Amino acid sequence: MSTPSKLRVAFVHPDLGIGGAERLVVDAALGLQDLGHCVDIYTSHHNEKHCFDETRDGTLRVHHVVPPFPRPWKGKFHVLFAHARQLHLTKFLLRSRMDQHDVFFVDQLSTCIPLLRRLGGKRVVFYCHFPDKLLANGAFVEGSVQKRNTGILKRIYRYPMDWLEEVTTRQADIILANSRFTARVTMAYFTSLKTPPKVVYPGINIQAYETSVDMMDPDIIQITSPRPTLLSLNRFEMKKNAALAVEAFSRLRGRPTVPNNIRLVLAGGYDPRLEDNIRTLENLVGLARTHNLTFKLIAPSKSSISIPSFPAANLHAQPDILFLLNFTTGQRSALLQAPSTVALLYTPANEHFGIGPVEGMLCGVPVLACDSGGPTESIVDSPSPERTGWLRTPDPAVWAGTLEDICQLSEVERVALRRRCKDRARAMFGMEAMTKALEESLREAVHMGAVHAPVKVIGFILAFVLGLMVAILCRV
Repeated sequence: MSTPSKLRVAFVHPDLGIGGAERLVVDAALGLQDLGHCVDIYTSHHNEKHCFDETRDGTLRVHHVVPPFPRPWKGKFHVLFAHARQLHLTKFLLRSRMDQHDVFFVDQLSTCIPLLRRLGGKRVVFYCHFPDKLLANGAFVEGSVQKRNTGILKRIYRYPMDWLEEVTTRQADIILANSRFTARVTMAYFTSLKTPPKVVYPGINIQAYETSVDMMDPDIIQITSPRPTLLSLNRFEMKKNAALAVEAFSRLRGRPTVPNNIRLVLAGGYDPRLEDNIRTLENLVGLARTHNLTFKLIAPSKSSISIPSFPAANLHAQPDILFLLNFTTGQRSALLQAPSTVALLYTPANEHFGIGPVEGMLCGVPVLACDSGGPTESIVDSPSPERTGWLRTPDPAVWAGTLEDICQLSEVERVALRRRCKDRARAMFGMEAMTKALEESLREAVHMGAVHAPVKVIGFILAFVLGLMVAILCRV
C-alpha cells in the first residue's frame, strides 16, 4: 500500500501539563509539523496556565475534550479514572474524528489502542515511557520491584489494571520505547510481547535552548544571579528524589574549596491538585529547615497557582535554596545558559530516560546524575577526553564529593567539557533524529493498510469489554 507524502497524525495524551512525557509529545508534534505533516493533539486535560507555551499560543492544534470524571475520587482510584477518562476521549474520536486522521500516536495510556484499531480501523503507534504496573507497585530497581506493603484489596484492584495495560499495549501496530533500559524492562515484565520495542530517544528542540532570553523580563530577573548555582529541573514528585540535591548541597556548603555564596535552585512542575506534589514540596522545605538553609518560593507572574505559605519562607533576598514552581521556557533557558550555573543535578534513580541530562548537555552544563536507568545511555562518564558528565550512586556524601570536584574544574576543562556535551546532545538527541525515527514508524504503520484482519479470541473479548464500557460512557 502506498502511503501519502503528508500524513494526518493524531496524538492522544491523557494530561497535557508540564513534564518530560509532555515535552516529548510537544516536540514530536512540532517536528512532524515542521516536516509538513498535519498534526492534532487530543487530551483529557489542558490548563492553559499550566502547560508548555506551544500548546496555548496556537503553534499546535490542541483539542481539550473535558471528561465527566475526576482524576481521583477522595485521593484514590487514579488509574481506574484514568482509563475512564481516556475511554471518554476515545468515544469522542470514534464518533467524529476517525476520517480526519491516517494514524494515531498514543503514549502513557494504552486503553484506547484496540478501540482505535478494531472499531476505528486505524493503525496505532504506541510510545512506552515505562510500564505503569511497575510504577504503581513500588520502587523499581532493574531486576526487581521493591514492592510496597499493600493490602489484598489494593492487589485485587491492580490485577485487572495491570492485565489491561499489557493486553492493550500489545495491540499496537508498532511499539516504541524511550531508552534501551525501558525496552529491556518492558520485554521482561510484559511477557506476552513478541517483539522488543524499537528505541527512539526523546529529541530536544535545540533552537529553543539557543534562543536569546530577555534579561529585562521580571520573571527572568527574579531567578538569575551571579552567585554560583546548582540547578535541579524536575517535577515536584517523591520519585524524582530532589531531597538528594538538598542533602548533597547541605554537605557541600562550607567546604574550603567551594564558594561560600553557592546556591541551589529547585525548579519544576507543581500542581496543587496532586497530593504527591504537595507532600514533596512540604518535605523539601522541611529538609531545608533541618539543615538550617534559608529558602524562598516563587512562581512566574502569569502562573495561576497560589504559592504555598511556609513559616520563615521568603525572608531572605539571597536564599540558600530557591524553589521555582512551574518555570517558564524563558526561565529554564536563562538558568541553563547562565555562566553562573555550575552543574545540573539530575536526582531520580532508575529514570526511564530523563530529558534533564540532555538539556544540560545541550547548554554545556556539567551534569551529575544517578548511575542507573536512562542517564547511563545519555551521559558518558569516563576520563577526559570523552566525559560529558558524572554518574554516581544516589548517596548525598558521594554527590557532595563529586560536586566539589565539579566546582574545582578549571576554565580550560570547562570549555572542553562544554564542547563535548553540546556535540553529543546534538548528534544523538536532536529533534531531527527523533522526528525522522517517528516519521519512519508512522509511515510503516500506515503502510500496513486498513485494519481488517480476523480478531483473535482475546482481542474479541477485549474489544467487547472495552466497547461495552464506551457504550456506557456514551450515556454520561
